[in-house]
Parts: sequence; C-alpha cells; structure tokens
Amino acid sequence: MRQNPQTAGRLRPIDLARRHGLSTQAVRNYEAAGILPAAGRTAHGYRTYGPPHAHALAAFLALVPGHGHGTATSIMRAVNHDDPEEAFRIVDESHAQLLEDRRTLQAVERALRDLGPGAAPAPDDMSSPGGMFVGPLAGKLGIRPATLRKWERAGIVTPSRDPRTGYRVYADTDVRDAGLAHQLRRGGYRLEQIAPLIAQVRAAGGLEPLAAALRDWHARLAARGRAMLAGAAELDAYLRHTDDGH
Repeated sequence: MRQNPQTAGRLRPIDLARRHGLSTQAVRNYEAAGILPAAGRTAHGYRTYGPPHAHALAAFLALVPGHGHGTATSIMRAVNHDDPEEAFRIVDESHAQLLEDRRTLQAVERALRDLGPGAAPAPDDMSSPGGMFVGPLAGKLGIRPATLRKWERAGIVTPSRDPRTGYRVYADTDVRDAGLAHQLRRGGYRLEQIAPLIAQVRAAGGLEPLAAALRDWHARLAARGRAMLAGAAELDAYLRHTDDGH
C-alpha cells in the first residue's frame, strides 16, 4: 500500500477531504473560492496540502453553522489575504446581526404579551375613523404597500373596504397582525408558516398558539450563538497557526 503523504507532512486532496466527509472536488472548490490558501504542486502538477490548509478548512467548516456560508467565506478570504482586521469586522457584523435577531424576538414576545381580548394599538394620526389605510400602515412598518397586499392574499391580514373610496382599511386587529407578521418575517419565518399562527392568535387572543414557535426561535438563536463560539475557537487556532509561520 502506498504511503500516505501525510506522514511526510503533506496531504493529498483526498486526505484533506476525508477528514471532514467532503469530496475532493469540494476541497478544490474551497481553494478556488479563497477559503483555503493556494495549494502546493508536485513536480507532476498534483495539488498538495499541508497543516495550514487543514486548519483553514476546519476553521471554515466551524464558522458556517454560526455565520452562514457566505459570511464564513468572506471571513476566510480576508484572513488568507492577510487582512485580519477585515475578518474581525465581518465577524463583528455577524454578531451584531445575531443581537438584532434577539431583539426582534424580544419585540415579538412583547407584542404577544400585549395581546388579549379587546387589546388594540394606540390610535394613529393617519388612520381613518375605522382603521388605517394601506400607505400609512406600510410606512409605519417600514415595508411597501405591495407587501401588505401580498400578506392579504396569504390570509395574514383581512382589511375591509372604505364604502366611499373603495380603499383598503385595516382595523386594529389587522394592524396588530401586520406588526406581528413583520416581526416574524424578520425572524426568518415564511408566509406559509405565519398565516396559520396568525389565525390561531386571532382565535385564541393570546400567546399560547405561538409558544412552540417562540421556543424554536429561542433554540435556533442559542444554537447560532454557540456555533459562533465554536467557530471563533477554530478561527483563532488558524490565525495562531499562520502567525507562527507554519
């Protein structure tokens, strides 16, 4: 059996791939994308990798669960272009996004705690006597009127029509449901997931129908935070390895 090049400090693409259950093509793709440093070449032109590539691949794969593939790629490219400050900036932005997502979840929970029989949002200066028109409500939420019309088709909001103008009029419950849908969309929920939740909230008038979704949301944010810690450890190991010049 041929001796594994790893015993001589060199790794073939297949050696690097097998460690992580990848294909050799995936390893080559990662190199081409700048996730791994450029490979060495044998006299016959075959790629060879070493410990730096192994550390880089481990760091990238550890970063993906917490930061996502695109962000993890950008971090590794910055490091491999000898720009650690840019890598740290990208990491900081990703952590800031996680914090914003946590605040979004807290906002959803606060909104739900305020729900109850007869609960209604404060009156708005741009509302009609029977509710809000589409433009003011869209502006209040920071979305386009077309988005509200899309939510109407999905059954998330059910505005009535002004008998004089024919314009859509959103009652207090519609304003509440639109605000809740907006927060859930920011949390990564799809319309087909939101519509039945909103229907349950309307029927129950409280938090109970969303309890499972909120627990899942909390769990996903916690998993991202934990994954970011694991990714940071591997990235630090890779940076230490490059700093040592190995």
